[in-house]
Amino acid sequence: MRRDLISIDDSARLVDQVQSAIAHKRPLRIRGGDSKAHLGRPVQGDEIDTRSHRGIVSYDPSELVITARAGTPMAELNAILDEAGQMLPCEPPSFDGTATIGGVVATGLSGPRRPWAGSVRDFVLGCRVVTGEGKHLRFGGQVMKNVAGYDVSRLMSGSFGCLGLITEVSLKVLPKPRETRCLSLALETSEAMRELASWRRAALPVSGACQVDGRLHVRLEGGAGSVRAAVDRIGGEHLDAAFWTDLSEHRLPFFSDERPLWRLSLPNDTPLIDMPGAVMLDWGGAQRWLRSDASADVVRGIASAAGGHATCFAPGVAADPFHPLAAPLMRFHRQLKQRLDPHGVFNPGRMYADY
Repeated sequence: MRRDLISIDDSARLVDQVQSAIAHKRPLRIRGGDSKAHLGRPVQGDEIDTRSHRGIVSYDPSELVITARAGTPMAELNAILDEAGQMLPCEPPSFDGTATIGGVVATGLSGPRRPWAGSVRDFVLGCRVVTGEGKHLRFGGQVMKNVAGYDVSRLMSGSFGCLGLITEVSLKVLPKPRETRCLSLALETSEAMRELASWRRAALPVSGACQVDGRLHVRLEGGAGSVRAAVDRIGGEHLDAAFWTDLSEHRLPFFSDERPLWRLSLPNDTPLIDMPGAVMLDWGGAQRWLRSDASADVVRGIASAAGGHATCFAPGVAADPFHPLAAPLMRFHRQLKQRLDPHGVFNPGRMYADY
């Protein structure tokens, strides 16, 4: 492992600040790199910064597990994995190196490979968390179960810091593919979706599929033989592999549009939908990015009719950036929040006004 990397255990300060917040009934706004601060509702509270608590705790490439403190930059973790020829398959965005591993897990954002490799949650083996009672506990991969019966380490993924303060995460990693080829084809949306359905039935080694501006971009990964066979079948032009990083990091020209950005998460087999704005298909069509001035009700109506949900990535546009939950689900979320954060100190209102 590289020896030039900074490693600091600042957990004592984090625990003290949480305990003080509980004692004085003061809410906390959790921050790492703040690369995803625009996601969710604004939080009013004292800032608790995880960036000083950083570094790789353990990493043995032969075990395919890496453990890092929450403030560790994602770019740093990726560089270490790259040296060993390994990767975090869900390829979460690092947003130009500012994202931290704690924020990656808390937001649960995954990159282009997600439908074929799995989500961030699927690679979380365990974590350490400062709980809503001010205790610093270890869950998951280190064989400690919560008495409440929850898989706490996976509950943290996508919780946006509302359930506890992540201080350390253990992640499953995998070797990089032996062969990777990236292709681009001139296909409009409807034709691209037909081709993608055909490739799914043929079990081609697709690990990325994005359609935008009249072109379908495809990534193929796996054994040399299967990738070559897929290239022969698909055809098309060579595509620079940097496209997938630019897609994950929101650096493609599509993301420079000034209209509000929405993400629609839909079932895999959702057909082409008429949407009010510029659309980019990712995840083979299961994730659809929309640039639109349409109201939240209109966008969410479209997503709901297709059996999915819509999240607003533009701050201040929607009163509730996350898709409203059905009453039974919201009741469960409130109960979970009450159990894990009984004093309501962690990121109150970040996901929903009354959560």
